[in-house]
Amino acid sequence: MRDTATTGAAGPGADSAGAGHAPASRTRTGPTRDGSASARSARRVLAFGLRTRLVLAFLLVAAVSAATTATLTYREARNAVLVTAQDTAVTSFRDRVQLLGVELPLDRRGLQDELRDMARKGKPHPWIVFAEYGSLRISSGTRPTSGVITPELRRTALTSPHGSFERVVKDGVPYLTIGMPAVFKVGPNGVLHSGLTLFAVMPMTDEQTNVEALVTAARDGALPALAVALVPALLASRSVLRPVRELRKAAGNMGSGRLDTRIQVGGRDELADLASTFNESAAALEHSVDELRQAEARARRFASDVSHELRTPLAGMLAVTEVLDEDADRLDPDTARAVRLISAETGKLAVLVEDLMEISRFDARAAELNTDEVDAAEAIRNTLQNRHWTDDRIRTELPHGIRARLDPRRFDLVVANLVGNALKHGGAPVTVRLRTGTGADGAAVLVTEVEDSGPGIRHDVLPHIFDRFFKADAARTRSAGSGLGLAITQENVRLHGGTVRAANAPGGGGAVFTVEIPLTAATEATP
Repeated sequence: MRDTATTGAAGPGADSAGAGHAPASRTRTGPTRDGSASARSARRVLAFGLRTRLVLAFLLVAAVSAATTATLTYREARNAVLVTAQDTAVTSFRDRVQLLGVELPLDRRGLQDELRDMARKGKPHPWIVFAEYGSLRISSGTRPTSGVITPELRRTALTSPHGSFERVVKDGVPYLTIGMPAVFKVGPNGVLHSGLTLFAVMPMTDEQTNVEALVTAARDGALPALAVALVPALLASRSVLRPVRELRKAAGNMGSGRLDTRIQVGGRDELADLASTFNESAAALEHSVDELRQAEARARRFASDVSHELRTPLAGMLAVTEVLDEDADRLDPDTARAVRLISAETGKLAVLVEDLMEISRFDARAAELNTDEVDAAEAIRNTLQNRHWTDDRIRTELPHGIRARLDPRRFDLVVANLVGNALKHGGAPVTVRLRTGTGADGAAVLVTEVEDSGPGIRHDVLPHIFDRFFKADAARTRSAGSGLGLAITQENVRLHGGTVRAANAPGGGGAVFTVEIPLTAATEATP
């Protein structure tokens, strides 16, 4: 490895056309295998928390800054050390060559004495001086030739009257080699090459030691700098993470229902703007939720008040319509049809009022569960008998001995609503099944299935089947149902701690409603 320059007329301190700064030594490094390691390290950094990533990023910036500063400082100091020694040696050697008296033919012994004298007086370190004249080879040392003088230096020294120099590394030792021709002056500015070329070889071990000391100083200075940089990194990460933690805590509080949560705003940076925006959004959300809650409370109170107010007149109307129904056969046909229509509509209105009152109790959290240990199969049979659903339209699969803690009245409403809905909107025959199973949490549950033989439920209707006042056919605004039956069924099942879901039977069958209620009593199957 070598750097080459030619000593020009400018003298020491010049660039490549003189004895100035020579290019830095070029170093070849082999391929590294840290690509995969870097990728794995990057994946590990991504898995770290924000604090760790901020500290690592801060330390990385500090490390890059320290390394860049150390590299630039090292390069400048190295060049200063090498160029100083190089310029001193080149200038001194040129002066010694110019003072050398060359007489032809050459006196071998006298020339060798001159070379030894030049070597002893070399600056900044003693040299080994070599002379070449045709086939003649003489040196101030023990060997007449040198292994560090390159053919390029010989050619440049022969062609340039100002000579040339190179920095050469051999066996890990750096050398400065200088080639200078001995010339005769011809006229005021002309020179004539004498054919004698002198070379000076100077080991640069002292300069290399100084450069290595610079590397050690740069390395030893970078490590404490990184340790010191860790303190502001931790402080900076703390100042960044504190608002983030407060924001996370505030978001969690709002998620749990505490809409009055606010963040204390400090400073005027982006994090302060974020906190202010969060507070404004939280205030707007709290206001909107308050309005919705008030509107919902007013709607519930209105439905409850209307239902209560309608119960008394409806009771009187039902009593009157019952009397009119009994005498309808004795009335003329038109009057009889009107009486029966009034009776039917009054009955629907009574059912709607009862459903509204029931749903109002659920909304007001006033619904109570009065449980008792009952035979589930017997409870379902009683429901079917009370509604006169004992004909061939109903099929049952009710094993004996399945006992559970249920609210008999509410369980009766659940079964009655599901079976009535299947008969009305599905198709006969309707199958009612009872069995036990295991819930999602691994606990034993009472499973009640009601399956009809109708066309099933459309896929766009399934997500809304338990919504209040929802009807699959929007055009049938006036139907026998109130649109609250399945919603009340769902509320009663939830009150038991269970779930109800709707689906279509496999193979294009009818709709299947499945109720799962925790089974808190031991089951006992009887033959």
